[in-house]
Amino acid sequence: MKSSLREINSYFFGIGRMLKRTKPLGVLPATGEVYRNFFRVAWPSALESLLVSLVSSIDTMMVGTLGENAINAVGITNQPKFILLAVIFSLNVGVTAVVARRKGQGDRDGANRTMRCAVLISAVLSLLTSAAGFAFARPILQFAGADAVYLEDAVAYFRILCVSIVFTALNLTINAAQRGCGKTKISMYTNIVANLVNVIFNYLLINGIGCFPKWGVRGAAAATALGAVSACLISVATLLRRNGYLSLLRGVQRLPAKTVLRPVFKVSGSAFIEQVFMRIGFFAYAKIVAELGPTPYATHLICMNILNLSFCFGDGLGIAASALVGQKLGEKRPDLSTLYGKVGQRIAFLCSSALFLLFIIGRRGLIRLFSPEEEIIALGSAIMIIMALSTHFQTSQVVLNSCLRGAGDSTFVAVTSLLSIAVIRPILTYVLCYPLGLGLAGAWISLVVDQGFRFLTGYVRFSGGKWSKINL
Repeated sequence: MKSSLREINSYFFGIGRMLKRTKPLGVLPATGEVYRNFFRVAWPSALESLLVSLVSSIDTMMVGTLGENAINAVGITNQPKFILLAVIFSLNVGVTAVVARRKGQGDRDGANRTMRCAVLISAVLSLLTSAAGFAFARPILQFAGADAVYLEDAVAYFRILCVSIVFTALNLTINAAQRGCGKTKISMYTNIVANLVNVIFNYLLINGIGCFPKWGVRGAAAATALGAVSACLISVATLLRRNGYLSLLRGVQRLPAKTVLRPVFKVSGSAFIEQVFMRIGFFAYAKIVAELGPTPYATHLICMNILNLSFCFGDGLGIAASALVGQKLGEKRPDLSTLYGKVGQRIAFLCSSALFLLFIIGRRGLIRLFSPEEEIIALGSAIMIIMALSTHFQTSQVVLNSCLRGAGDSTFVAVTSLLSIAVIRPILTYVLCYPLGLGLAGAWISLVVDQGFRFLTGYVRFSGGKWSKINL
């Protein structure tokens, strides 16, 4: 028994085993120090992602009191919103990677120049995308598959969100830069405040509590927008500290924007391709599921909210892995980059194992939190068994691909995401849902296949080590 425990401990926590194919380039830190360093960066990001996921779920629960159509009106806007933010997400991948590299190189001015240029670009791009989304809200949502019974509420909700996109984008870009230099707590604090504001005003505006108007679905959108404004103000305030590593008050050497941004665009260009095709794939996937009917689509949205629990752990661990991989490459220690990437994989496996059991054992209770309708509970409980099968793939692939992005290997991630999300998932979803007649179960089987494919390709690429030779 003791021997078995030692073997398990060696597999999950032994540094020597993690680096058995990588030649150390210097003194290796103690095992405890490695895990402490990783958790120091990871826990704020994981907690932040968990809180965002929980608030999104609470949002759906609160809107769910208005009925099935209200859930669909809010849910149908998710993919169009992410498509509008795709260019910002891709920019931020480059920002995190380059700021992390500059931090590892000890180039504080370079990190600040990168942050300032990125914030300006983010502001301009988000203004353009928010205006386009507001103007074309109705045709966008009609194309997304919105049913006539909830289209008007969906349009109103989406237009309010578009107004807040500028604040959301600035907050995301500033936090991406802060994460690059290891300041993950800043992003956590801004999102805690945003989530609290969101939940409070959801309560006040959805059902009209006290002197507040009863706005229903529009109230939920207004609450989300107020949360975005609050988060943006706090993130901007973190740049107004003269002693902060990233600061707008710190004087830096002026260099041509092209020189500063070339490495950002080197990473972000591939990330943009990834985001575009990923969002097209998710959009097509959601559209196919929406056409199954209101009840299957409402069940799907509820299950996606629950699935985000597994994503949030992977996302938090991935953010930490991305920052640490970038920093150690900047220090010319690819061996430590590999080490921190493997630590993230080990922790991801343990977290997803716990989630697997939660989704299997507590599936009916989790669905019941969102809807009392027995038809949705029965269908959702069946879907959650399929969902549980995806947890290990999803959490691990997020960590692996975040490591590759942190190293600047975003082209590979873009290609695999394009193939898996924009090609494999939509085609397989359609075939399984309609010709083979599996309905909603078919859509979730295709999701498991997509996650498994991205895990395998990411694992092979990370194990190959080519990512550690990329210069930024």
